[in-house]
Amino acid sequence: MADGVFRFDPFVLDCPNRRLTRGGATVDLNARYLDALALLVREQGGLVSKTRFLDEIWRGVPVTDEALTQCIRSLRRALGDDATNPRFIETAPKHGYRFIAPVTMESTGPKPVATTTASAPMRPYRDWDSMFRLGRSGMVGGGAAGLIGGLIYGLIGVSDGAGSVSALLVIACLTMIVGLMGGAGVGFGVGAATLFPAGTRSLVVLGAAAGGLLVGAIVKMVGLDAFSLLFGQSPGAITGAPEGALLGGAVGLGFWLSHRSGPISPRRSAAISGACAAVGGLLIALLGGRLMGGSLDLLADQFPQSSLRLDHLGRLFGEIGFGPVSRAVTATLEGLLFGAGVAFALTVTRRATRV
Repeated sequence: MADGVFRFDPFVLDCPNRRLTRGGATVDLNARYLDALALLVREQGGLVSKTRFLDEIWRGVPVTDEALTQCIRSLRRALGDDATNPRFIETAPKHGYRFIAPVTMESTGPKPVATTTASAPMRPYRDWDSMFRLGRSGMVGGGAAGLIGGLIYGLIGVSDGAGSVSALLVIACLTMIVGLMGGAGVGFGVGAATLFPAGTRSLVVLGAAAGGLLVGAIVKMVGLDAFSLLFGQSPGAITGAPEGALLGGAVGLGFWLSHRSGPISPRRSAAISGACAAVGGLLIALLGGRLMGGSLDLLADQFPQSSLRLDHLGRLFGEIGFGPVSRAVTATLEGLLFGAGVAFALTVTRRATRV
């Protein structure tokens, strides 16, 4: 609970001493409900969402909406408030609650905090450290997904021979690096949204899409330049900014949807985000884009002496070569793996650090 003594007649909320009084007499409230009242009072006039209550008061402990309802009911009882004609706590149906009584904050002397029921200025409730923690977590999750995907492609597409093990390791390292960069972009994009108040956390979708777009552009630019410098030619249609933006936005959407109603397990978050990213991967393929499988196939075609061939993968789908069905299926599976890996890592960090 933040320091400060708040007065809203006839009550005084003494946060440093964790006490609510009325006319000098202590009003009994348990610790969690006292924290909830302090959160409401600090945001006087501003909407406090249900998700924010669960994040900051229950701190990742799985609870139902009934727990929050019971908390507000107890606070109203302690304040002598009426839900149908509130003087202190007003309900915003399906969104949250706001404290509507005039509040003053006392330090060395009374200091007005707000005197009307107009919405208070939005207050950042997360810090830069949270963004970097989530960025690092996204990088780990994306890197793990890239490594797994690279090993699968390597085992399927690398022909037998003396250099097969080396080729497998090269492909695994390549896809892991791309996964690390993509996961970092999405993770930092999601983390950037924690710098804003709870009511604007849907910005995780935009942040993740922006991070994916930036990383996709960098990967394509560096990749094409590297191939041009080393081999004098490069495949032009490998994955890039549009694919990164769409896939990143899909992961961000899944993460936001899975967390909007309160704390959630990492597995469930991974399942929801993976499903959204799988749809994103499929859309990329249907729109003519390519993810890692399609990009590797282009590289194999550009360099016929390569030991990597994905042509025979198309035979599983009745195609000659790595055709549109193969690209659609592999892009869907890549999106699922990447979205699940990133969301799982982000959720583990979010629950452990309450960011």
